[in-house]
Amino acid sequence: MPTRAQAHRLLLLPLPLLLLTLPATGSDPVLCFTQYEESTGKCKGLLGGGVSTEDCCLNADYAFQEPGSKLCMACRLPQWSPWSEWAPCSVTCTEGSQLRHRRCIGWGGQCPEKVEPGTLQWQLQACEDKPCCPEMGGWSNWGPWASCSVTCSKGTRIRRRACDRPTPKCGGHCPGEAQESEACDTKQVCPTHGAWAAWGPWGPCSGTCHNGPKASEERRSRTCSAPEPSTQPPGNPCPGSSSEQRACTGLPPCPVAGGWGPWGAVSPCPVTCGLGQTQEQRTCDRPVPQHGGPFCVGDATRTHICNTAMHCPVNGEWELWGEWSTCIRRSIKHISCQEIPGQQTRSRLCKGRKFDGQRCRGEQQDIRHCYNIQRCPWKGSWSEWSTWGLCMPPCGPNPNRTRQRLCKATLPKFLPTVTMVEGQGEKNVTFWGKPSALCDVLQGQKVVVEEKRPCLHVSPCEEP
Repeated sequence: MPTRAQAHRLLLLPLPLLLLTLPATGSDPVLCFTQYEESTGKCKGLLGGGVSTEDCCLNADYAFQEPGSKLCMACRLPQWSPWSEWAPCSVTCTEGSQLRHRRCIGWGGQCPEKVEPGTLQWQLQACEDKPCCPEMGGWSNWGPWASCSVTCSKGTRIRRRACDRPTPKCGGHCPGEAQESEACDTKQVCPTHGAWAAWGPWGPCSGTCHNGPKASEERRSRTCSAPEPSTQPPGNPCPGSSSEQRACTGLPPCPVAGGWGPWGAVSPCPVTCGLGQTQEQRTCDRPVPQHGGPFCVGDATRTHICNTAMHCPVNGEWELWGEWSTCIRRSIKHISCQEIPGQQTRSRLCKGRKFDGQRCRGEQQDIRHCYNIQRCPWKGSWSEWSTWGLCMPPCGPNPNRTRQRLCKATLPKFLPTVTMVEGQGEKNVTFWGKPSALCDVLQGQKVVVEEKRPCLHVSPCEEP
């Protein structure tokens, strides 16, 4: 059986996943945006609302949001979003489980395996934050009281105790406080040091205007009464001056509130395809605000959606490579299970190119050299246990995780490279096909031995 630490180090295996499908998007009015942010799944750059999905998606780089929905959908061909972070472990100690999800994002097609846009996909795995749970400790007896915190009047003294009878384990603690205090009296009178009361208000200005023949000043004062210094025992007097003055400033000119000038010309539509945004601008200069007057209320810029009614180019994207063809050699009828190199091909399709978009870069066909080992009856040996797989079903009742040992054929030591045509150098040769591995029977099985374990403390799958 694996340790808990091994169970925590899971690899993602190509196992079935749970899919949750949202209703298909219709042609009702949507909010249209100029950007889909892949890292967060959010719409950016709002163009406006009240347009159809078809008009918004004239540009495949745009994105849209249905009114009342927080889900952002990209206009490009559907593809899977990145996986979310794993949710926190369902328990803080011993073994639990955790979920993560991704969503099919796009428009006008499907994700791989014919999955509709908006569909959620979940994965569940086992986890372990700490191998053990906290155990509480116990307090020792209280130590002696320390000396009083002051040398005159009344203060406090403290005593302490230790959390070691027993010591807590695995992050546990002792309930209560490690220190307590009580009042103490030195029977000595303390001196009272003087402190300033708050400054009084500024008095009237000595002049009526700014920059006159005599400098204008205003004064304020304070008293040493918060508290007064004691006489027996003697306290310290207040430091500093009991009054201060400052220069007055004259009455300011009256403030002038700003006023908007007329709207300027509408800017041309900035795009040649799909939807764009035009702008009008105005200036707060009729009049300009002065002497602290308020700025104009409202926006200096307003925008409008412009529609070119032209589709934007959509670049082609390669589909996944197809399966390799059977490994054959035209001049020889049977090459299976022999050290005779053959050839095989695979191809892929360039999909989604529309409206004069760019063609896919790269080759449509792939060729390689191969040894045909399909169904070759060769002696095999049992592999070590694989790592534990994901918890399945991720959102169903009683999920389990699985690991396997496989009967794997021992491949022959055929030459790893071959020279097919003089002057073209050596070519790598790949084994192709699935041999019939022959192993000793293990736990009653000849091909695969499987072990299951239930996933613990499973969290529910909820719409993120």
